[in-house]
Amino acid sequence: MKVERKEIMPVLEVLASSFQKFLYEDDEKFLENMKTKNLAGDDISRYQHWEWTQGVGLYGLYQLAKELDRNDYTDFLKSFYDKEISLGLPAKNVNTCAPLLTLGFLLKESGNETYKKTCHEWAQAIMKDFARTQEGGIQHRTSDSENKEELWDDTLFMTVMFLALMGEIEDNDEYRQESRYQFLLHIKYLVDHKTGLLYHGWTFDGCHNFAKALWGRGNCWFTIAVPEYLEIAKVDGADRRFLIEALLAQVKALQKFQDEGGMWHTLVDDETSYLEASATCGFAYGILKAVRLGFIDEQYKEVGLKALEPILKLIDLDGTVNQVSYGTPMGRKTKDFYKQIEIRPMPYGQALAMLFLLEVLKA
Repeated sequence: MKVERKEIMPVLEVLASSFQKFLYEDDEKFLENMKTKNLAGDDISRYQHWEWTQGVGLYGLYQLAKELDRNDYTDFLKSFYDKEISLGLPAKNVNTCAPLLTLGFLLKESGNETYKKTCHEWAQAIMKDFARTQEGGIQHRTSDSENKEELWDDTLFMTVMFLALMGEIEDNDEYRQESRYQFLLHIKYLVDHKTGLLYHGWTFDGCHNFAKALWGRGNCWFTIAVPEYLEIAKVDGADRRFLIEALLAQVKALQKFQDEGGMWHTLVDDETSYLEASATCGFAYGILKAVRLGFIDEQYKEVGLKALEPILKLIDLDGTVNQVSYGTPMGRKTKDFYKQIEIRPMPYGQALAMLFLLEVLKA
């Protein structure tokens, strides 16, 4: 499918507009859950617009602002952060770290003292206060679940990326080394050596990968995180080679399991599970970026571009991205759990679509 830039630009515009409206909509299901499972016991209203779902979207809008030189998008982001910081941020955990990645980039550009104080405080909390598993992994503690002794594939994008960025901003080698260690440790315990894909999680309590689910969106966080991390941080030598080889192994599996139409299933290796848009956008984005940066061979460019036509068909005129699975906790017993996750519009759907279409323009 050949698509011109002039065809993609209006779609990006409507996605950005839709996300800006979506950002302030309440996730009633999440808030209802927080009424009984708020681990920190603080004001749940603080979580309404400051969770991983918003964090991913903010990053997508930031990348769009930079690529298209849209100061109005940047101003929107700054006003959002100024407001939320002034109101008071929620308790610190893996998922509430996600909005900090974009804030870190705004800090790098502006030197804003409020941003600097906030980012430093959260980076220090990751290093000193966040729960650790055996072997020092960042325990995937969220706003509503302790997940004791558990590593999840989401953590690399939600938390470790921000810490890596702060390592560069503050020239802090402890942050750099910790970020690198977390990538290596998560690969050690989450990679399925038969396919090269990643399991959703690992627990040291019993030492297993739960339902052994090769979950789509969880895998896409890795596809995105490796090229993003290598672009942000100074990673050389054996560690750099190790990360690229792990990414390449995953991409080879993604090529194998890609549906004929160009998308991927919510369980990547299970064609009886539904096709899912957010994972598809994440995979295609990560693959195209890895090709552009020279991390993987040019042949994989077609794998990423093959997803373009079906994704464009799933974007409504108002910017809603369809066929997106809702937030997904760990499937602890059966893979069928993932097939039952409801499909509904979510802000990370627009974010991942924005990132994908931006990378298509560069490709």
